[in-house]
Amino acid sequence: MSNKINRRDFLSGTALAIAAGLTPLAQIRAAPDRYYPPSLTGLRGSHPGSFEVAHQVGREGKIFDVSALPIEQNFDLVVVGGGISGLAAAWFYREAHGSAARILILENHDDFGGHAKRNEFRVGDRLLLGYGGTESLQSPKTFFSKTVNRLLRSLGVDLGRFDAAFDRKLYSSLGLSQGVYFDRETFGTDRLVVGNPVVTGGDSFASDAHPRPIETVIAQFPMSDEARGRLIEFFAQPKDYLAGKSKAEKIAYLKKIPYRDFLRKDAGLGDEAVRFFDGATLGLMAMGPDILPALDAMASQYAGFTGLGLGDLDDQEIAAFNEPYIYHFPDGNASIARLLVRSLIPTVAPGRTMEDVVLAEFDYAKLDVDGAPVRVRLNSTAVAIANARHRGGPVDIGYMRAGALNRVQAKHCVLAGYNMMIPHIMPELPEPQKQALALSVKMPLVYVNVAIRDWHPFVKLGVHDIYSPHAYFSNTKLDYPVALGGYRNPREPGEPMLLHMEHIPLTPNQGLSNVQQFRLGRQLLLNTPFAEYETRIIDQLDRMLGPGGFQSKRDIAAITVNRWPHGYAYSADSLFDPQTEGPQPYEIARRRCGSVSIANSDAGWNSYTHEAIDQAWRAVSDLKSA
Repeated sequence: MSNKINRRDFLSGTALAIAAGLTPLAQIRAAPDRYYPPSLTGLRGSHPGSFEVAHQVGREGKIFDVSALPIEQNFDLVVVGGGISGLAAAWFYREAHGSAARILILENHDDFGGHAKRNEFRVGDRLLLGYGGTESLQSPKTFFSKTVNRLLRSLGVDLGRFDAAFDRKLYSSLGLSQGVYFDRETFGTDRLVVGNPVVTGGDSFASDAHPRPIETVIAQFPMSDEARGRLIEFFAQPKDYLAGKSKAEKIAYLKKIPYRDFLRKDAGLGDEAVRFFDGATLGLMAMGPDILPALDAMASQYAGFTGLGLGDLDDQEIAAFNEPYIYHFPDGNASIARLLVRSLIPTVAPGRTMEDVVLAEFDYAKLDVDGAPVRVRLNSTAVAIANARHRGGPVDIGYMRAGALNRVQAKHCVLAGYNMMIPHIMPELPEPQKQALALSVKMPLVYVNVAIRDWHPFVKLGVHDIYSPHAYFSNTKLDYPVALGGYRNPREPGEPMLLHMEHIPLTPNQGLSNVQQFRLGRQLLLNTPFAEYETRIIDQLDRMLGPGGFQSKRDIAAITVNRWPHGYAYSADSLFDPQTEGPQPYEIARRRCGSVSIANSDAGWNSYTHEAIDQAWRAVSDLKSA
């Protein structure tokens, strides 16, 4: 396309053009002043250089034998994985064993935080902060354990502070609401409709929304009169679509029918009208309605269930979505990772509060310093883990860094990376445990941040959050309006702004299972170059926002594509998973083996940050009996 955006990385204020094929690590090394990954744009998330060694082990079966290598260093604990769970495991271990405990954290990416990635942009003299993965803290009043609350308090996090930091009225004060974009490839025309009848629980702005009448909104949908009529009746006149069934029978039925089939058949939407829902569950669940159990859709407060008479269910998920979705740092949960790193390595950044961490300058040169009790070693992929042959002996850990194989030993080891990789790097595990670990097939996703020079087109069009049932990006929204720690979110339409776009690469409505779709989607992400993402971003934004005056060549300042082939943790799916008695697969998968324990949200089949923290605490506790 003729309006390609110039892709640049801004390192210490110096523009560094991305050379074709240059890995992020090579880009950073080419900048003479400072190693600082959050400011890299282009292709991030699972970036080039972060996964190739792991694929040699997991896909090609390559074995890295470190037994003949010299032992370079000895530690009390080595943590594999520098995401929130791995960092929390290091924190809990130090708490249990004292500040003198020697801890090494190995991380295969060029930055710590795992999925909790910070994206920084400079547009003129304006700093914009965005999240490249883990978005927010979910429903703390419902979900947070005493352990999670204790850790966050120790890090200086006051959850009540978000009540004032998150401006829930900004966009509604400007007359903005949600909208729906229909693409011409699917619906015959490009059309942006102001208003969206699909509202799920946990919405950040729902309490302040001023929705247009459902009939007015749906009347503008590019569908037949019959399809529009079915949608209007569905939203305006909820019914008991399972009349004649008992409550127990309804629940059993909803467990075994996809949400899409429930809408199409039981709710009577038919083949045309149901297409409106094909992208509705992607942003929240990373699954399409064809592989999402209807019962799970009900728990997340999707449409179609209010007339079923099941509103009195005592369900924790349902209660959770009644909490406002406002527990958001400007860089998402990357601030939690930064707080953990600063607590573990105080010299890396000044400050001690949840506010000052937002703009604190992190010195990455302090992450891995000789003699420091805690060290974070980036760009390091673990390839071999082995217990000693005699009980109580050290754990052998091999890892690749900069093309060299290294060996360290530790009294204990916590594996806080992807569960499905563990059988490949630790072959001594019992076969049933390997099989259970292999079931953790993570959900692929792409989070894009687009820095734009102003957001007048959104105001002109009257929207701040756009859902698209079938376009490449199912959600496009203005960044969350959070002002915290000296960081001021954009408030005037003439200011630079971040757009957040989401793409979930699935192959829906073709009879494929959840795992089959996840695996195909993963390969799609890995095979998609940045240039294609860029082309799709430009095309969709110009078509959606063009009527409001948006011009990508003029208005886009920078693009960061956070690609996560291994995204959300797997969660139990009643459509495809067999009913099991006794220990669940994830409980078998996380069992301690010798002096090695297992953390990460995979260990609980739950993608939330609080789960990652709880699993870190359990993994460290498991080591007490090693």
